Amino acid sequence: MGRNGGSHRRVIAAFAVAAAAVLLASTVSADDDVVVLTEDNFDKEVGQERGALVKFYAPWCGHCKKLAPEYEKLGSSFKKAKSVLIGKVDCDEHKSVCSKYGVSGYPTIQWFSKGSLEPKKYEGPRTAEALTEFVNNEEGTNVKIASVPSSVVVLTSDTFNEVVLDETKDVLVEFYAPWCGHCKALAPTYEKVAAAFKSEEDVVIANLDADKYKDLAEKYGVSGYPTIKFFPKGDKGGEDYEGGRDLDAFVSFINEKCGTSRDGKGQLTSKAGLVDSLDALVKEFVAAGEEDKKAIVSKIEEEVEKLKGSTARYGKIYLKAAKNCIDKGTGYAKKETERLERILEKSISAAKADELNIKKNVLSAFM
Repeated sequence: MGRNGGSHRRVIAAFAVAAAAVLLASTVSADDDVVVLTEDNFDKEVGQERGALVKFYAPWCGHCKKLAPEYEKLGSSFKKAKSVLIGKVDCDEHKSVCSKYGVSGYPTIQWFSKGSLEPKKYEGPRTAEALTEFVNNEEGTNVKIASVPSSVVVLTSDTFNEVVLDETKDVLVEFYAPWCGHCKALAPTYEKVAAAFKSEEDVVIANLDADKYKDLAEKYGVSGYPTIKFFPKGDKGGEDYEGGRDLDAFVSFINEKCGTSRDGKGQLTSKAGLVDSLDALVKEFVAAGEEDKKAIVSKIEEEVEKLKGSTARYGKIYLKAAKNCIDKGTGYAKKETERLERILEKSISAAKADELNIKKNVLSAFM
């Protein structure tokens, strides 16, 4: 018994050590190259053998959400710099850490020199470039900002037909020349357009160097730069884009032509997922008595069966919501919306956020 008991205790102890190692690894691991700092690991990671830039944030904070992609870019830039740590603390979860360092607003960014837990508040612009310059100056490093992959699909003579003439895709193409000043001015806006619609599988934002591929430019009647043409599903002749060259104009055009519902930041609008024919039935459903609601659910089901493509997917959400309203009572739509909003305040993937926002939009019709 003594021998077996000792062996058993050693197994448990080994397991505990392994579990602790896994836990420590998970708290130190980084999402998008930014180290996640907590009450448990803050003092082990900060103020040690490397300088640390720490972002104190709250998941629900709008300014924090705006900073997030810039800060992730910063983390990617410094991930190989052994003398620097780029970290972040969720102040909703780790209030004691944020309170200890005098954080009263979000986001707050502080620099901790090597071997010190006395912070220096960062007061500069909240861009990856400005933050990189600050860290380089503080730590004496010479890190360059990491380049961000473009969301614009670069076309060539080999890929043009495959991408642009795909009958299942709506494609916007900018024909440009590298030496063209107007093209250079448009480039950052066009990149934002591509980023806004990168989650839309059926929408492609592309460009072609018309100076290099003159035959394709001539084929589509391009005589000046930039020329922008839209190639919709099922009609690949290519229509000229005559709208404005600002982000909002492009976004409005694509939403109208492609049936999407995005804003300039790529977020779904309040109209995403809504189906007019089903909204009309939901109005009847909300106004009806309990017995009549069941008959209207049958009508919704019949209408959903007629839908195709993405609207068919949205239709299933309507149908499920209607059935749940009957099964769980009139307060279901409000309670479920509040639950979804709580999840959306957390750090979740863009695809998951889209899914939840569409459900939230549909539920709004039932309230």
